[in-house]
Amino acid sequence: MSKKLTIALAGNPNCGKTTIFNNLTGARQKVGNWPGVTVEKKEGKLKYKEYDLKIVDLPGTYSLTPFSIEEITARDFILNEKPDIVVNIIDASNLERSLFLAIQIIELGRPALFVLNMADVADAKGIRIDEKKLSQLLGLPVVFTIGNKNKGIDTLVEAAVEGIKRFNKGEKSRDIRYSQEIEASISKVEAGILQSGMDIDGVLRWNAMKILEDDKIIKKRFQDLSPQASEKVFQISKACRDRLYSLFEDDFEILLTDDRYGVIAGILKETITNLVSKRIDISRNIDLVLTDRLFGIPVFIFFIWAMFQLTFSLGAYPVEWLNTGVALLSGSLDKILPPSMLKDLLLNGMVAGIGSVIIFLPNILILFFCIALFEDTGYMARAAFLMDRVMHTSGLHGKSFIPMLMGFGCSVPAIMATRTLESNKDRVLTILMTPFMSCSARLPVYIVLAGTFFAGKAGTVIFSLYFTGIIVAILSGRVLRTLLFKGEEAPFIMELPPYRMPMLKSLLIHMWDRSKMFLKKMTGVILIGSILIWALSSFPESVPYTVDYDKKITDVKSDYSRKIKMAAAGETEGLNRQFALELKSIETKKEQERVSNSYIGKIGKVLEPVFKPVGIGWQASVALVTGFVAKEVVVSTMGVLYGVGSGGGDALEKALKKSGMTALSALSMMVFVLLYVPCFATVSTIYRETSAKWAGFNLLYTTMVAWGMSFLVYRTGMILGLG
Repeated sequence: MSKKLTIALAGNPNCGKTTIFNNLTGARQKVGNWPGVTVEKKEGKLKYKEYDLKIVDLPGTYSLTPFSIEEITARDFILNEKPDIVVNIIDASNLERSLFLAIQIIELGRPALFVLNMADVADAKGIRIDEKKLSQLLGLPVVFTIGNKNKGIDTLVEAAVEGIKRFNKGEKSRDIRYSQEIEASISKVEAGILQSGMDIDGVLRWNAMKILEDDKIIKKRFQDLSPQASEKVFQISKACRDRLYSLFEDDFEILLTDDRYGVIAGILKETITNLVSKRIDISRNIDLVLTDRLFGIPVFIFFIWAMFQLTFSLGAYPVEWLNTGVALLSGSLDKILPPSMLKDLLLNGMVAGIGSVIIFLPNILILFFCIALFEDTGYMARAAFLMDRVMHTSGLHGKSFIPMLMGFGCSVPAIMATRTLESNKDRVLTILMTPFMSCSARLPVYIVLAGTFFAGKAGTVIFSLYFTGIIVAILSGRVLRTLLFKGEEAPFIMELPPYRMPMLKSLLIHMWDRSKMFLKKMTGVILIGSILIWALSSFPESVPYTVDYDKKITDVKSDYSRKIKMAAAGETEGLNRQFALELKSIETKKEQERVSNSYIGKIGKVLEPVFKPVGIGWQASVALVTGFVAKEVVVSTMGVLYGVGSGGGDALEKALKKSGMTALSALSMMVFVLLYVPCFATVSTIYRETSAKWAGFNLLYTTMVAWGMSFLVYRTGMILGLG
């Protein structure tokens, strides 16, 4: 029978932890949220010999102090869930920074393994680490890996299992010892805890240190066990803190941090050798250009432009293949199924709705691949660094730009990512700005409209929309900061991780994880929305017409029969073509009048006065309203309303051109889609992360901004004669 073991992966951000997690688990991953919090939880499975290993990827963090939700989540999992071993992924090229978290993991008293990752980067910098000496000093196993090349992963798993066995036999890591005064204080609090008789959870020494650090969470746990006994322990702790302050004029937390770095300095001196005093630092040389005040912003703009140009141009080929597939499916169903309401539902409801959206999957995949490339190479952090000065115009700093950049993919995780911001005002302001960043769900709308009306310039038009979203977000931030979020800006410290060669496997996993959300919507909200729109556009079945279309069709057929009989042999083909066009024109006008008198048409007529000033017709206005459910539904709604069920994937583009929509009104609609109220899931996330007040404010504010900007674009275009 297989033995089950749990391995927790911990480490700093940008240490390669996610790459190693992907190497260990591959496609055997499960992604969700930690119970009670919105921090992403990743789990995977691995079979090793007779063991079934569960790999848990803890949130990246620099320490285990309870200042952020990531730190609390990581610490609570190690303490409460008691994984069989904690594998601490360490950036071998930046051992000093990484050891601060490593020491805190040792203090938790759980079995641990230290993995010196990115050994090749350390080697390139001339850094040699004596892993045997490091292992002796800490009393823990230490192994080397190169995560992005999948080297050392088998050694990691083997060392982790062996580490669990040694811990179960009673072998423990060494206690990290600090200065005499610190140790004396720890001993006094330890004695107080023992005398209290409380049944504490976790290592005695660690609990004593947390009490001395005035850790609110741990102190609350003590109070819950016994208010009276805990108060005595707190008095001992306060006396120790007061003594230390009188001696050094600093709080215990600062003194302990200084001592930890002192221990780290000693470890580095014993274990690290710098073979080359002056080694060319590639990352630093690249940053001379990419983060330069003069060249950095233009280069960043070029990268974003290239991303959307690639998304549109490269994606055009697989989109065409999917177009053909949708057309074949529609045509086959049209021939096979007899006329009925079921056929109408399948063709004009489900196939027209889902088919008009699914064809954009290649574009979504390419967009997410590019975003993953920015993250894995380390450029995402540079973008935030570059935008620091720009973000100051909104009263924010560059760190707020990272969630906003994530909004290019999806606004929901982007809003959750604002939890890393220290200031609550900054968090709420960033959350309100993020929906202006155009998420991937809006991309199908842009591709349809830009591809139809701007053809060869579609990539540039789409880039301009995304760039407009950034500008509007920053300007909105300035206005909101001035009116609603007055106060000093929080200081900005952004670490720039070294550039790394991204691993294809990691890029593909990130791309697929994010794209799965798009596919899930196909069988969920988009399918339901398409059926609902079809039902509203199909009923009532009997509607009054202003013209007797049946008589016109009969007249055209009679005229055609008469002309065919009189025509010469060479004129037949031209008459057939003319007859088909006339018949199609009458049928199209009849269908348009029928839909305009349906329930959806009546809704559209009510909305028309609101959207007419910005050049948006009633069909498009209905599509915009349904887009509140999910932005992809805008395209599927238009697919249903324009009746493209059996016309193939490009039928919507043809229908839009015939509907009277112009390039200017298409641009106005794209601006509106860019800026108006985010989807229901995003509004719900804003509500959970802030309050009902801010969720409601965002709903109204974004829609007002969208209408105002669309009005400005459309009316300016009309004045310039572009309509």
